[in-house]
Amino acid sequence: MRARIYRPARSTMQSGTAKTKQWVLEFSPAQARKIDPLMGWTSSGDMDSQVQLRFDDQKAAEDYARAHGIDYIVITPKQRRPNLRPGGYAENFAPNRRQVWTH
Repeated sequence: MRARIYRPARSTMQSGTAKTKQWVLEFSPAQARKIDPLMGWTSSGDMDSQVQLRFDDQKAAEDYARAHGIDYIVITPKQRRPNLRPGGYAENFAPNRRQVWTH
């Protein structure tokens, strides 16, 4: 049984960083998914692939994997470049704008 430990990326639908602070231990699928011939649904008999364990830090996730004999790989996250503008959002409405305001 192999697992990966990673810190999830932020959602592409929002600019916030919610749910990106914790580390996740996720098991790799042990068997391929099958298509049900009657309904056409995709299914698998592997229950471990549905499990996601969340930890406060990377060390806690690694300790858990070692204690339970789980082979794991750690995927280090890329750091985001801060998106800071000198004037911020208020710069759009400043009276001394150099460009014309258009929509």
